[in-house]
Amino acid sequence: MSGMVAMTLAEADALARTVLESRGLAPDHAAAVARTMVAGERDGCASHGLYRLLVAANSIERGVVVPDAVPVVSEPAAALVRVDGKGGFAQLPFERGLPLLIEKARKFGIAALALNNVVHFAALWPEVEALTDAGLVGLAFTPSHSWVAPEGGTKPVFGTNPIAFGWPRPGGHPFVFDFATSAVARGEIELHRRAGKTIPPEWGYDAEGHPSIDPKAVLDGAMRTFGGHKGSALAAMVELIAGPLIGDMTSAESMAADEGRMGSPIGGELVIAIDPAGFLGASVEDHLGRAEEMFGAITGQGARLPGSRRYVARAKSDADGVRIPAQLHQDILALLEGEMA
Repeated sequence: MSGMVAMTLAEADALARTVLESRGLAPDHAAAVARTMVAGERDGCASHGLYRLLVAANSIERGVVVPDAVPVVSEPAAALVRVDGKGGFAQLPFERGLPLLIEKARKFGIAALALNNVVHFAALWPEVEALTDAGLVGLAFTPSHSWVAPEGGTKPVFGTNPIAFGWPRPGGHPFVFDFATSAVARGEIELHRRAGKTIPPEWGYDAEGHPSIDPKAVLDGAMRTFGGHKGSALAAMVELIAGPLIGDMTSAESMAADEGRMGSPIGGELVIAIDPAGFLGASVEDHLGRAEEMFGAITGQGARLPGSRRYVARAKSDADGVRIPAQLHQDILALLEGEMA
């Protein structure tokens, strides 16, 4: 099947909610998860868009996620928030903990949110962008399944272990980046597999430890970190601060807990919020203005700010809706029939 299927953002959201609820996900979870998927599709990131409905449905069907989990919010310390997701998807626990995280960041200047016992499949930029909307600087980290080899090795140890950062910009889009510490997002390799395309050999190894251009061989083998030992070090950092530091799983432990069900990663996420006014007081606007001088020095010479393409895609999607491959649309509709096409 070839071609594309067009839909408005409202139609995409309704489709995502309908599919998720049809698979047994509670309505409040379905709404939160759908918002994240539609945001990915809207912002031109197909690997984290509606394609993820197939991923989420698989995790629900295989019993990896608790579909009606009720998140529990607690305060382990003055500037800390913890949300026990009780085995549900991460989106609703984040939404439940966000107001208290913002309140604490404004009160203390810096605060942190630990999401525990959640299932994660999505990009992190929605989390940090929610903080920039409140005028805060944000950082987010999460391990995943052990799919990625450390630099110098060929056997999986790390997850794709993304890092996201957000900086509020008065009067403009925030500066937000979100990238995996692997050479590429795992979803990108899966999209190549679905499309019958090869991948660059630097993306990963086959099961025997040889570089491969076959996406399935890499999915069955090991992905690589970006930037050699630098990406490997960052991946290890994410394992530590969003795993043992918050009392949750490493990527290897998440893979073991999956027990071969091939579901989404199980574990935790660390979100840090910083209020610029906590450091700067009444001079905050002056110093944010100095940041704008740096951004201008970047764009003034024709360089692109990371994340800027998402805002271009977002404006187009807001006006024209989104388009997804017809085969993907058919596979999504098949979920409503209880089977994959």
